[in-house]
Amino acid sequence: MNVFSGCLRWGVWGLLLLLGMGCRPAPTDSDRLPNIVLLVADDLGYGDLSSYGHPTIHTPNLDRMAAEGLKLTSFYTPSPMCSPSRAALLTGRYPLRASVPHVLGPESAQGLPPEELTMAELLKPLGYRTALFGKWHLGAQPGLLPTDQGFDEYLGLLYSNDMMPPWVQTERPLALWHNTEPVEHPVDQSRLTVRYTAEAVRFIREQGDRPFFMQVAYAMPHVPLAVPAERVGHSEGGLYGDVVETIDWSVGKILATLAETGLDTHTLVIFTSDNGPWTNMPDRMFSEGLIQRWDAGTAGPLRGHKNSTYEGGVRVPGILRWPGRIAPGRVSAALVATLDLFPTVAALTGAPVPEGHLLDGYDLRAFLFDGAPSPRTTFAYERGQRLEAMREGRWKLRVDPDTGVAELFDLQVDPYELYNLAGDHPDQVARLRALMQEHASALGAVLTPVRVGPGPGG
Repeated sequence: MNVFSGCLRWGVWGLLLLLGMGCRPAPTDSDRLPNIVLLVADDLGYGDLSSYGHPTIHTPNLDRMAAEGLKLTSFYTPSPMCSPSRAALLTGRYPLRASVPHVLGPESAQGLPPEELTMAELLKPLGYRTALFGKWHLGAQPGLLPTDQGFDEYLGLLYSNDMMPPWVQTERPLALWHNTEPVEHPVDQSRLTVRYTAEAVRFIREQGDRPFFMQVAYAMPHVPLAVPAERVGHSEGGLYGDVVETIDWSVGKILATLAETGLDTHTLVIFTSDNGPWTNMPDRMFSEGLIQRWDAGTAGPLRGHKNSTYEGGVRVPGILRWPGRIAPGRVSAALVATLDLFPTVAALTGAPVPEGHLLDGYDLRAFLFDGAPSPRTTFAYERGQRLEAMREGRWKLRVDPDTGVAELFDLQVDPYELYNLAGDHPDQVARLRALMQEHASALGAVLTPVRVGPGPGG
């Protein structure tokens, strides 16, 4: 079945469901719609899982998920900050195109615009049940909540778990929300991962043969860190390790539930992080002694951190598992981004994307299932209104936003961004700069004026 006939088939079916004109037949294994489970950690660094090289944090469930599926080592989120990266993840559009270039606060009047199409809204007309358990951070005002953007169920925090005094001066209390109402304040953050996991397990068990899309957006390892009393001291990696290993426990529970319900082979599970580790926390975070400087993860060998367009800010863990569809034990350095998940899910399900609705991602089906090259060859690094870097193939050009120095890195041999080759390859600088200008013009991004930096080792 080609993409166009698939769109027609499921588009008509979805219309019938919406109008109440037909009943969905019992699906067979060959034609049933796949379930989609999207697991997103907050501020988890590239090097925070044992399968990505951490020496003291042990993540056996995520490691098994990688061994049974695909582990990506060049997986990108298009912003090094929370709200923009989450907007891109759910819409398949760069943050500027999705109109969420900055982090949203508790009192922000803005959010993900209602006219944006989320993955949940894409799938609901096909009969999917949709749920989000965890952090939203795409709008905290009426009309901008998860239930306004396609999610049938919601339980979680509307923004980051530190957005309260003493770290953020706000009059709005940090509360746990259920659908459209706050249900707990103050929030017992030590139980958040456990509660989200219980909701995820319940939701899976309730669906039966009905397809579902579920996002579990963990509040951590964003600070302040907290775990249940029974998990304190569980990890050799300290409190941060306890938090990450609790997330790993959660992933294990979710995978086990899929197996127990017979849904394992009908479900695509994706695990990633919204951005890199917050190793550059400002001094205000330590004012009360409740957060320590080491309450942050690691980007492993990569340079940079959250809020940075070096690799450590935007290159994150990426694990995809679908037994029987994705070959086990595969590790790939191919260029892939969270932007690619939306069009891939649309193609997998036959969900039609409205005409004229531009996406910035690519359909990954041939890459995932047939071992074909990734269709993505370029990637733009946005930070706020500014476009700071562009990658094409092995080459990355970054323009320092403060100095305008051009930094050219060969990521194939230097993923650590140690050696600036701009002075040696002016042709590559010019070519990538032209790509940056094209992208900035299309999305209204700001570019820093550039000057060529030093040569190797500079």
